Amino acid sequence: QVQLVESGGGLVQAGGSLRLSCAASGRTSSINAMGWFRQTPGKERELVAATARSGGFYYTDSVKGRFTISRDNAKNTMYLQMNSLKPEDTAVYYCAGGEGFSYSDYPVAYDYWGQGTQVTVSS
Repeated sequence: QVQLVESGGGLVQAGGSLRLSCAASGRTSSINAMGWFRQTPGKERELVAATARSGGFYYTDSVKGRFTISRDNAKNTMYLQMNSLKPEDTAVYYCAGGEGFSYSDYPVAYDYWGQGTQVTVSS
């Protein structure tokens, strides 16, 4: 089993920055794909950014040039640096980990989830 714990959410003004962290523990060697999803009330959970253990990155169009995903395999930690935040980035952000694949934008594909961290961007 793998446990994922997010941290770093909060309230920030538009144009500001936040850095989310996702610490993994347990059988972390089994995880290949890792991603950040976000969800707002009444909407489906959407993939924001993803990365595979061997490298390679994916970003949804709305965050390209503003968000940066990174992964420190030695520390079993993944990060999401969010710059130039906009009110529409407001959501609960979830960390996810998957075994047996390097990338997927479908939440159901991921095996492990964190509890979520709230990001609120005020205008």
